Amino acid sequence: MLVILLRLTGILQLWEWGTYDFYIRNRPLPPRDKRIVIVGIDEADIRRVGRGTIPDATLAKLLKKLKAMEPRAIGLDIYRNLPVPPGYRELVRVFQNTPNLVGIQKVVGDERGEGVAPPPALKEKGQVGANDTPVDADNRSRRGLFYLDNKDGEIIYSFALHLALLYLEQENIKAERLEGTHSWRVGNQVFPPFQKNDGGYVRTDARGYQLLINYRGPSGHFETVSLTDILDGQVPPDWGRDRIILIGAVGESFNDLFYTPYSSYLLTPPIPMAGVELQANFISQIISAALNERPLIKTWSESQEWLWIFIWSGISATVTWHWQNQTKKFLSLTLLKHLTLEAGIIFISTYTMFIWGWWLPVVPPLLAIVVSSFAITGYVAGTASVIRKTFARYHSNEIVKNLLESKEGLKIGGKRQCITVLTSDLRGFTAFSEQLSPESVVEIINIYLKDILKIITKYGGSIDKLLGDGIMVLFGAPIAREDDAQRAVACAVAMQLEMKSINQKIKVLGWPTLEMGIGIHTGDAVVGNIGSEEHTEYTAIGWEVNLAFRIESYATGNQILISNATRVAVGNSQLRIDSMKEIRPKGISHPINIYEVGGISGKYNLFLPKEEEILLPIEQPIRIFYLIVEGKHISNTVFNGKLVKLSQRGAVIEINRYASEDSLPLIHSNIQLNLLNPSNKSFMSEHVYGKVLKREEASKTFYIRFTFKPKSVIEELDSLYQSSLQR
Repeated sequence: MLVILLRLTGILQLWEWGTYDFYIRNRPLPPRDKRIVIVGIDEADIRRVGRGTIPDATLAKLLKKLKAMEPRAIGLDIYRNLPVPPGYRELVRVFQNTPNLVGIQKVVGDERGEGVAPPPALKEKGQVGANDTPVDADNRSRRGLFYLDNKDGEIIYSFALHLALLYLEQENIKAERLEGTHSWRVGNQVFPPFQKNDGGYVRTDARGYQLLINYRGPSGHFETVSLTDILDGQVPPDWGRDRIILIGAVGESFNDLFYTPYSSYLLTPPIPMAGVELQANFISQIISAALNERPLIKTWSESQEWLWIFIWSGISATVTWHWQNQTKKFLSLTLLKHLTLEAGIIFISTYTMFIWGWWLPVVPPLLAIVVSSFAITGYVAGTASVIRKTFARYHSNEIVKNLLESKEGLKIGGKRQCITVLTSDLRGFTAFSEQLSPESVVEIINIYLKDILKIITKYGGSIDKLLGDGIMVLFGAPIAREDDAQRAVACAVAMQLEMKSINQKIKVLGWPTLEMGIGIHTGDAVVGNIGSEEHTEYTAIGWEVNLAFRIESYATGNQILISNATRVAVGNSQLRIDSMKEIRPKGISHPINIYEVGGISGKYNLFLPKEEEILLPIEQPIRIFYLIVEGKHISNTVFNGKLVKLSQRGAVIEINRYASEDSLPLIHSNIQLNLLNPSNKSFMSEHVYGKVLKREEASKTFYIRFTFKPKSVIEELDSLYQSSLQR
């Protein structure tokens, strides 16, 4: 619709005319029409007569010689409304005695409305035709007049039609108007009149009875001899027999030149055509259509042209839509190939139709395929942008790109591939969040995630899930790289280093600092779109993913634990291994080794600061009660103990030496404990949480790393630790 509106404004008219001219110039040339010849008057002839206008006597002599050749018609394409002595009387006698001679007049005239009267002697005999020639806005002549009406409403045949009908008289062919129509027929050929919006024209002046000129060839196509050649007898006596002989100026100084579709070539200046040659082309068109069925240049109706444009717009839109759905790529070389192919088909089809005499729109369908293609591309890209913005909140750009651009990206299902899974979790955040309003919890999480997710994206991780304060990240999906494991470890170190900046922001708001534990494992998993058509999630599933979570559960705050598979994938030489421990995760029948990573060398060169933990004995041990935390449940069995040693991050707890070994919690188990106030034994502190990292059965002690301490307990324990330092 946009293209049609543009066309109706006339913006495309010049482009359509240019295409029309191109087709005219590049179609096969028909053979020379020997039925029409020209006597051209040039500058040499003017020099011979010694004056700027051919005298009447010379013109009379020329007409007598041509009449003697017995032509079917003679066309005098020279204005002769006034005498040019000497020889005017002789010229009038020739006019009166030559029934097959046709002169010219200008009916419409120039921009001032001034016409040119015909020769009076020829006017009296009805042997005059109008030589008015419509000129388009680009100064090209593409239309000719069949006839026109003067101001008195009188029909005046054009110069070309008059001569063509004189020629066709001997073939018993006449011109007649078809009943009930505005069309004329010559012989068996109907000549439909030009309409103001035909072809590439828009609101053109279509007054009179106009036709599109089906040019036979460029300037010089018709046989031409000079005035001097005729007067000096340089042509055979039967040269003009049974032909139409046209007489007209061909020299540049006569100002009777027209630019035609043949005038413009890419690398040469425009070559004009003499007016008499233009008339020869139009005469040949009428005669050839009537006798030889040479096609006229016809056009479709406006509705047919609109349908043609809509069809190409639809084809382009359909192809682009199908291609976009297949490839999910925008403005690629393949899209340009599609447009080039469609444009090629338009050019070939319209050019072929033009050779058969049909002028179909070329520029509008070309513009339509481009507009439709870019509109569909823009729509898909816009939709993809919305999808990208939505999914990018939860997935990496890499996953979103794969979903949008891969043929398999949005299909349900997955494939097995080796990936490295990183999982992280804030230690004690559940207990910490219980002390805050929901709004404050969200604010803290957002501060944490804003910085951490930037780190993950920087190292090329694909954010698979945000699990409250936990994160699951994939390295190697959807696209696997050789350094997936290295990037995962480097990302983990960078995340732990970033926690210092995050905690500074949180402390400003008056909240306790956060600690994060990270687990990493490398192995095969099924990666892809999991779910249904209604709800799909791009994720990784499998035992190796579960193992990454198991490893992360053993990590304390500020700790990074990796599996042996990840250690091997990265290369031991690049890692700073601070410790190794053997664990038996749930669901595994045999123990496995996990490694605490303190940094990675090579191109990343990231290391966590080594912190030496100093455990100091407490002058007056603090009685505690503790319970074992099993998963998300807390056991009902309460155990007694004493906090005997303290550091900034952990503590040593001693139980009754006579207690059974079952009272000692297992290594890696989590406990909830409460401190008793030394001055008020009935007052217990808020819940404190920790993870058991060591146990000594002989001394009935175990070491815990704090995972959460309420603000009040932090102040109390810090005071005890400082007192121990000062002793």
